[in-house]
Amino acid sequence: MATGRTHRPATRSRGIPEATVARLPLYLRALTALSERSVPTVSSEELAAAAGVNSAKLRKDFSYLGSYGTRGVGYDVEYLVYQISRELGLTQDWPVVIVGIGNLGAALANYGGFASRGFRVAALIDADPEMAGKPVAGIPVQHTDELEKIIDDNGVSIGVIATPAGAAQQVCDRLVAAGVTSILNFAPTVLTVPDGVDVRKVDLSIELQILAFHEQRKAGEEAEAQAGAAMEAEAEAAAAAKAAGKGPDGDVPAVMPA
Repeated sequence: MATGRTHRPATRSRGIPEATVARLPLYLRALTALSERSVPTVSSEELAAAAGVNSAKLRKDFSYLGSYGTRGVGYDVEYLVYQISRELGLTQDWPVVIVGIGNLGAALANYGGFASRGFRVAALIDADPEMAGKPVAGIPVQHTDELEKIIDDNGVSIGVIATPAGAAQQVCDRLVAAGVTSILNFAPTVLTVPDGVDVRKVDLSIELQILAFHEQRKAGEEAEAQAGAAMEAEAEAAAAAKAAGKGPDGDVPAVMPA
């Protein structure tokens, strides 16, 4: 099996838009679930619903892969799994190093989904000398002094940074200098990298803040709806009182003598 250092995915050279690339893992996850249930074919509407996109966008995305399905039958599930996996570079072995084995790094090391998706945790690295040699998820932690040698020995091109923010840029610089060209950054900071190096940032606090924004907006919309309903009810009551010949305070107007 080829290693990550010898091959890079062909998506850019084939002109697949980044937005489409970002959706391919969603399709693959939905297709994998269908494959595990031995579903042979799937329509664009069914797959789009499972992936959370509209069917027109899905068909457009698949056209970049050269896959158009069969009218009245749909898409072959197993072939699409293979096709998308190949396009994402998941049909080969991608050795990954995780740097920073605190609570988050240890949780990532214990994540069971890497191997099934084409990624192999080649090494766990930490700056704490007391961590050296301790097994995490069955892998002994190695000291950062060995970082360059580890990357070279394992042909690593993908690095995961789970260090504190203050150490992240230095770790990033060392990873890049050692030959790593793709970085997944969990540290709460923005990394500076040279051209040719891809960085994906995962910031849980930002995601929670975005959810808080949506919750606040929903609460505001609900309050506005309730206020509108109250005003409408008040207006209806006033109209009913007027129709019954009552004054604004609900009293029957005094009748002037004839």
